Amino acid sequence: MASLTSSKRLVVKIGSALLVDRTTGALRADWLTALAQDVHWLCTSGVQVVLVSSGSIALGRGALGLPATDLALEQSQAAAAVGQIRLARAYEDALALHGITTAQVLMTLEDSRDRRRYLNSRATLEQLVSLGAVPIVNENDTVATDEIRFGDNDRLGAQIAATIGADTLVLLSDVDGFYTANPSDDPTATRYDVIDQITPEIEAMAGDAGSGLSKGGMKTKLMAAKTATQAGCRMAICEGSGQRPLKALHDGAPSTWFTATLDPASARKRWIAAMKPQGHLVLDPGAVAAMAKGKSLLPAGVTSVSGAFQRGDPVTITTPDATEIGIGLTRYTAAEARIIAGHQSAEIETLLGYPGRAALVHRDDMALTASFG
Repeated sequence: MASLTSSKRLVVKIGSALLVDRTTGALRADWLTALAQDVHWLCTSGVQVVLVSSGSIALGRGALGLPATDLALEQSQAAAAVGQIRLARAYEDALALHGITTAQVLMTLEDSRDRRRYLNSRATLEQLVSLGAVPIVNENDTVATDEIRFGDNDRLGAQIAATIGADTLVLLSDVDGFYTANPSDDPTATRYDVIDQITPEIEAMAGDAGSGLSKGGMKTKLMAAKTATQAGCRMAICEGSGQRPLKALHDGAPSTWFTATLDPASARKRWIAAMKPQGHLVLDPGAVAAMAKGKSLLPAGVTSVSGAFQRGDPVTITTPDATEIGIGLTRYTAAEARIIAGHQSAEIETLLGYPGRAALVHRDDMALTASFG
């Protein structure tokens, strides 16, 4: 399980304690420089990498002279606004030494709950990694309040992994894996090397509230593991404070791996197939043939649109003789789809009055029936 270079798409979660010195509030520049070496090594091995990084509040409060603990919400948001600039610049400088382009992506829990925002996030991240950039994702602490927060980057990392169809998620932590009990309290605690199924017994070992080495830190990591593995993504917990932690994990450093039973594409298609359709698209024979070859559904191939659906809603897709061939997430509303149906993608801007996406339903957002796909 330790091989990282076999991954196609890797998400790495980085906690603020790894990136920022707890005593001085200063960036751990040497550690970040070494991490950049790891990212370069993975990128040159053909792995697409996304970093989910904390650290904006920790960096910002030092610059503003705020206390290290017990910040009010508005103080935390102000610190995040100041620190996010420093965090993005630090990653940009470290990765630029290896010729890697970075991108900053800020998200809140609402962005994953709302299907339209989710699709926007997915499309942006997909485009960035396909162009060879390394996105640096963080919770948008400047605007997030408790009701729209992930609250921890373990779960944000898992959500990003599920969103982009990553096959590997690594949580760089202050512990080297998942233990039967808190090893700082129980000398008999043992680490799991591999967990194939998250059972009630495993959940009980994670405990309740806390952070770091405490059981609460394990609880959020276990929640992340559930999200990731259900999306077809394996996940590792490993100690990350040392130099080049990803290379160390690859070389067999102590860790716990949570296995996934499905690959990301299969897990996503199963999720789409279980949705209740909100509309119906009828295709011409040419579009049916194109979809059989794995192509996306373009507006030109649609002869009829029915239903009242919004962007991101599931719709059934049928042949001219009403044979259902699958369900897909539409990139347009029903009203927009009716306007562009039967037209070439190059005409979308003229027809709608604003630019749109070329595909009405992208191939990655389809679950085709077994008899067809």
